[in-house]
Amino acid sequence: MSTSAPIFTEPSRLKEALRDDGYAVLRPQDVAALAGCPLAALRALEPSWNTLALDNYLKDGGRYRRRRHSCFVQDGERLTQTAHRPHWQPVEYNALHGGMHRLFEPVEAAIVAQAAWQQLIRALGDACSQVKGRQPWFIEAHQFRIDTTDGIGRPTPEGAHRDGVDFVAVLLIGREQIKGGETRIFEAEGPNGKRFTLTEPWSLLLLDDAAVIHESTPIQPIGEHGHRDTLVLTYRAGQFQGEN
Repeated sequence: MSTSAPIFTEPSRLKEALRDDGYAVLRPQDVAALAGCPLAALRALEPSWNTLALDNYLKDGGRYRRRRHSCFVQDGERLTQTAHRPHWQPVEYNALHGGMHRLFEPVEAAIVAQAAWQQLIRALGDACSQVKGRQPWFIEAHQFRIDTTDGIGRPTPEGAHRDGVDFVAVLLIGREQIKGGETRIFEAEGPNGKRFTLTEPWSLLLLDDAAVIHESTPIQPIGEHGHRDTLVLTYRAGQFQGEN
């Protein structure tokens, strides 16, 4: 497995990278261009990560994760927020927390109403459609803060995993006073892997969930109030997980 700073994908190669490699990594300015908004408009969303609610479902007993969660359906240019619903994954994809209906606090309405939020979600849905065809996308949005109050924080306590969706977008929102948090990607059906650390706010890792598995390594503090913030958006065809 090679290790380095991220090798960024040229935006013109986004579709090709997802099809050939199973993932792409975009610079913050390219994420903003994809969303059709200034980077400053995305960065204006960042204060909402300071008001996330504690995740009370962690089976390892930790109190290092805060989050909010809301769901949307994208059909063409129309993006609609659904009624608030729990997050559910099968145990096949999440051995630690699968099979549980986990109901989290929703993303704040003032954030969902921001044009930058909606443009970003739609733009990534359009990128998914370029790879797998235009269709409705069932989207789950997760705001995460992993902190180091108790000494160590685990961005992916379930380990290397797939999410059981079609595509996963991981956006780094910020890193404060931490070390660790390395991103690792492995071929689902092969020996190859990559590892790198996202450091710039609004850097994007976009994954084909069937082609690769992924994880982020634990974080440790190097100062007070160490934490790592991310926005994870998952795109699934057909229906949300857990719907009959």
